[in-house]
Amino acid sequence: MIKFEHTVFALPFAFMGTIVGSLIINGRFPEWMDWVWIIVAMFGARSAAMSLNRLIDEKIDRHNPRTSDRAIPAGLVSKVEVMLFIVASFALLFIAAFQLNRLAVIFLPLAVFLLVFYSYTKRFTWACHLFLGLTIGFAPLGGWIAVTGEITWVAIVLYLAVALWIAGFDVVYATQDADYDRERGLFSIPSRFGVANGLRIARGLHVVSFCAFLALFFMTGLLGWIYLTGVIIAGAMMIYQHSLVSKDDLSRVMFAFFPMNGTLSVVMFCFTMGDILL
Repeated sequence: MIKFEHTVFALPFAFMGTIVGSLIINGRFPEWMDWVWIIVAMFGARSAAMSLNRLIDEKIDRHNPRTSDRAIPAGLVSKVEVMLFIVASFALLFIAAFQLNRLAVIFLPLAVFLLVFYSYTKRFTWACHLFLGLTIGFAPLGGWIAVTGEITWVAIVLYLAVALWIAGFDVVYATQDADYDRERGLFSIPSRFGVANGLRIARGLHVVSFCAFLALFFMTGLLGWIYLTGVIIAGAMMIYQHSLVSKDDLSRVMFAFFPMNGTLSVVMFCFTMGDILL
């Protein structure tokens, strides 16, 4: 029910926020116990989010031919099992937050609210993709908060960079269901504005995301030319991703969605880490 590929989107950026935040604010690499609790928090948050989405969208998934074989509609897991798993996942998130610092605990209710609220947004707003971005963007922001106990403009720019990147590729992903969403009264950018305009909006979101990643090079005083190279490669990957999909050919959406975006997040982390180490 929970795909590792989904975690790859967020985890490298959580590590990126953790390392950059600790070096800028604390002047050192994070302690090893910080890493342990951040990984536990990420596992709990991501597992709860994916499970909630599958549980809340069970009826929608059941009637959509593209998603009818997902775990709950297909009867591979029961709703009770999923609910128990959600409780256990949130318990891990709460335990981890309380092991980190006061600000992590303060932000916990907002993070939980977004994790729950996002799955309902497609029922009343085409901006649901932005809510997903703002939710998953908590990965790098949470990593930053976990080791620093504070928020700076650098942390906010990193948060927005990831949030807009996520929102952009979610719009691309949603093009597959534009007709279905329109028929069922569900909301998305492609169903509201059309597939062609949806792809244009996704490109715009990715342009702003790229600019935000680029801004970090100038803002941090920490990241150098190796990081900048990673940003340029990530930008090229975004361009290639959009070249794979058009309003007349959506056959390669899944390739553009999973492998390309998972690779992009790993590239950004590796080049950031390489810059810091070298």
